[in-house]
Amino acid sequence: MQKQQDLKVEFIFLMAALMSTVAVSIDALLPALPEIGSSLGVVNPNHNQLLITMIFLGLGFGQLIFGPLSDSFGRKPIVYVGFVLFIIASIICVTTESFEMMIFGRVLQGVGLSSPRTMAITMIRDSYRGNYMAKIISMVVMIFILVPVIAPAFGQFLWVQYGWKSIFHVNLFIGILIMIWFWKRQPETLKKENKIRYSPRIFIDGTKEFMKHKNSVGFTLVSGFITGSFMVYLSTSQQIFEKQYHMAEMFPYIFASLAISVGFATFMNSRLVVKYGMWRIAFTATVAYVLISLLYVVLFSSGVNPRIEILIGFFALQFFAIGFLFGNLRALAMEPLGHIAGIGAAINGFFSTVMAVPIANYIGGFVTDSVLPLFIGFSIFGILSVIIFIVLKRYNERVAIN
Repeated sequence: MQKQQDLKVEFIFLMAALMSTVAVSIDALLPALPEIGSSLGVVNPNHNQLLITMIFLGLGFGQLIFGPLSDSFGRKPIVYVGFVLFIIASIICVTTESFEMMIFGRVLQGVGLSSPRTMAITMIRDSYRGNYMAKIISMVVMIFILVPVIAPAFGQFLWVQYGWKSIFHVNLFIGILIMIWFWKRQPETLKKENKIRYSPRIFIDGTKEFMKHKNSVGFTLVSGFITGSFMVYLSTSQQIFEKQYHMAEMFPYIFASLAISVGFATFMNSRLVVKYGMWRIAFTATVAYVLISLLYVVLFSSGVNPRIEILIGFFALQFFAIGFLFGNLRALAMEPLGHIAGIGAAINGFFSTVMAVPIANYIGGFVTDSVLPLFIGFSIFGILSVIIFIVLKRYNERVAIN
């Protein structure tokens, strides 16, 4: 039985706010993707997906930089550096007339936003452990998921009323408010005795230490598979609902309803994880993820899209399973890494995100006139995730015996 650990409400909301800067920068932009592409001279609508996937590329590489540095210099200074980069990147995005420079700005936004995102997970690991850590992460994600519920509708309002550049302006304003809140209210969580003296080898040594923990490596791979297949939905959802189903006006509300499915699952996870354990819940959710996607592939193997009600139903079930995965997978990967929390969170985030970007770009290229490729991707990477769970279970059983 784990010792009860204090739950600090403001800490949970602040960590959710730090993570939400990423969601706002992605989800609020979705309704305006065609307009942005058109204004920057994009001919192929599929290229608009890069405005979403490339920010994830920046997130992946940024984590690899900021995580290890935070183990030496503390969590708070690294958050400030990330926000400065985000401000610079946002200025690039609203002043450029080149699609290529816009992509560069989005990558740089991702690099900057990787700092608050990674530090949120790291500060949670500094403060909690075990299933309580999974509980806190679930509560943070539950609050954070409110952003995708309202962001597309809010982004559409800004775009229609003031133009697509206003979305970047408002994102920047929100980010500055969160940074001020963080500066005023959040103490440093890295204890002096846990600081690691900085040297260029900190990255190499941290990676070697990370690789020693098979569970951390395995659950990082699972995170990459799940995040990659989910990222396909994020980058293609606007095309699916606006182009394939001709429901442009309803897109923000459909997106919000599906985000609620994820949020409800994370809420349930926060209530259940201490009782049943993060491993058991995550494995069950992964199996469900596979079964739901396989059922869709079997029923609609012709490639003809089902009625919108059926599609939303499948998405809702799929994302309900995902809601039990995001927090638990990060917690499972981070559990053995308390002594290198910053580096551990960085490597976990880097590999899972960098894996996810090519997965999303590749599968997204097939989602042109049918949703079937999306569910095929769900199925393939869900099966790979189940296999990793089974391998890790056998490995842990052998270790326990020896």
